[in-house]
Amino acid sequence: MSIITISRAFGSGGSEVATLVAKSLGWPLLDNAVVDEVAARTGLSRDAVAAREERVPSFAERLASAMTLSTQEMLSPIARATLPPTEDRILEVTRRVIEEAAARGPVVIVGRGAHMMLGARADAFSAFCDAPREALVRRCMFRDGLSQSEAEKKVDDVNRQRAAWTKQHWNREWRAPSTYHLCVNTDLLGVDGAAEVVIETAKRFFER
Repeated sequence: MSIITISRAFGSGGSEVATLVAKSLGWPLLDNAVVDEVAARTGLSRDAVAAREERVPSFAERLASAMTLSTQEMLSPIARATLPPTEDRILEVTRRVIEEAAARGPVVIVGRGAHMMLGARADAFSAFCDAPREALVRRCMFRDGLSQSEAEKKVDDVNRQRAAWTKQHWNREWRAPSTYHLCVNTDLLGVDGAAEVVIETAKRFFER
């Protein structure tokens, strides 16, 4: 089997790169469908899962989770089943969804820690899409219709959360080149160019 994971800085256009890679190779793309599947398996709403993915919970959320775990210990199995799943449970379900997709055949997977979950596999190629901060902000402004200050805050907040989430669960630096087989600058190459580089480099990786 062959798997390409594409991690992305928020505002880099990494999801668009992944879409082009999957289309060019004729492979399935696993992106937002992860959210839908995790929501279905955990009983959470899609919005609730999307709000939690690739981010470290706040202190208030951690406190609520700890209180939930304490409550679960005192409840019957039926009552425990009605409580919301913990962050660890959501991560574990996400892992299962990603591993099942990888087992089915060639696939392009976007974010969600897939590069770490599948990192031990010899048939998994990992790429990271990034760009200078000003380019990330520009794309966010254009795509989301935000002011510059709003876009700057969103870009910084989301990328800080993704870095902290990766550090917490795998003790790896999210943006470090050594974490991936390939890092591409989407501002320099453009989305089309970045997709081409990912495809050609992945082909060489799989031909080894």
